[in-house]
Amino acid sequence: MQKTQVTQTVDRARAVFESGGTRSLSARRRNVAAIRRMLEENRSDFERVLHADLRKSRREAGLTEIDVAIGEANHTLRHLRRWTSPRRTTVSPTLWPASARLVPEPLGVVLVISPWNYPINLTLVPLVGILASGNTAVIKPSPESAHTSRLLAELVPTYLPDGAVQVLPGSVEVAQQVLEERFDHIIFTGSGRIGRVVMEAAAKHLTPVTLELGGKSPAWFDDDRNLETAARRLVWAKFTNAGQTCVSPDYVLTTPERVPALVAALRRAVLELWGTDPATGGEYVRIINEGHFDRLAGYLDEGRIEFGGRHDRDDLYIEPTVITFPDLERAVVGPDAPFELLRDEIFGPILPIVTVSTKEEAARVINAWDKPLALYVFSDSRETRRYFEDNTSSGAVVSGAAIIHVGDGSLPFGGVGASGIGAYHGRESIRTFSHLKPVLNKPSFPDTLRLLNPGTAPHLLGVIGKVQRRG
Repeated sequence: MQKTQVTQTVDRARAVFESGGTRSLSARRRNVAAIRRMLEENRSDFERVLHADLRKSRREAGLTEIDVAIGEANHTLRHLRRWTSPRRTTVSPTLWPASARLVPEPLGVVLVISPWNYPINLTLVPLVGILASGNTAVIKPSPESAHTSRLLAELVPTYLPDGAVQVLPGSVEVAQQVLEERFDHIIFTGSGRIGRVVMEAAAKHLTPVTLELGGKSPAWFDDDRNLETAARRLVWAKFTNAGQTCVSPDYVLTTPERVPALVAALRRAVLELWGTDPATGGEYVRIINEGHFDRLAGYLDEGRIEFGGRHDRDDLYIEPTVITFPDLERAVVGPDAPFELLRDEIFGPILPIVTVSTKEEAARVINAWDKPLALYVFSDSRETRRYFEDNTSSGAVVSGAAIIHVGDGSLPFGGVGASGIGAYHGRESIRTFSHLKPVLNKPSFPDTLRLLNPGTAPHLLGVIGKVQRRG
């Protein structure tokens, strides 16, 4: 695609926005409903391309992608009028008589750079909030999920024929070109390395960004009473989408004496969910490409494989794997760790277990590196759950489960520090993709502002000060 085509695509989205056609409540409803209708009427096609790109089953495609986006659209349509209505606010007594309100207004043209691991969910869920806020959008889907990207490029113009959403499929070069254009907001989901590139490009135009970057999301386990349930929930969260999930549990922290029982329970949970041979069960996702496969396969030489480890490059298959580090002298994650597996986000179906002596040591390990996108606590102790809430920082904390918070449209989804900037989902999407504009009305009579003019008697200014302090 030539750069002039990229510029023309962005210009079309801006022209639609400047025409005012996306601002009214009816237009916002129509556009969000169009996203929902596109998913419902083409469900089998979306299932087909998700299987072609990632070998996702119909069940997983629905659970983690299609139904999440439909649910976001339904939730938004139910609350849209209230979320986008101006609301009155108080005015300082020094300005009385006066009235003020806060008016949510659309930002303009929003660029969505979406990843390959959830190419429907992480493209259309933010798009719902962008359109609900009255904006137009340019979507740059990932070239890695090529089948899904082509289907979006085909269907979006059909369901949104007014041009409110433009799709730019293509290579990394297209993404580089589109980042040179001016936008009013950019939302990017992906690695911290590319997030820095996006933020640098946005800075040239002073464009605000929402970055969802992932990282090493830890899990703490000491729930001996509910071992089987905890293991099943950990396994499901880790190995869904073959671990290619930004909020996937990246590693487990627990005490040494708990490791044998936990490993055995995790093994039983894998058998329960995916059977003795996940490769042939039809429900287990594959690695996206050879490059990611080779990186993950290299991790299998680190530590001790407790179970799993089988892999097939031709099939892009790595079975659910649990690894421990019996010779690790000190629990550490991040750049100082002795194993690559503990340095960077794994983003694959390998779950390391790292031993610590106490929950306090676990918190020190977590806090010694970048703030994670999520923290998962499996403990039947309220004190322990509260301890991690109070003594660590992360994009979210979930107790008793993992990754499920991202499917709840009433909860903001976002990171903190190196795991991301900003948040979206539900009402938070309206806040992110709108400007909350203060509108102040001051009547001409009585002209109380004369009291602020030069020459005003000092005692009147003193009265104003007293009123302001009381207010």
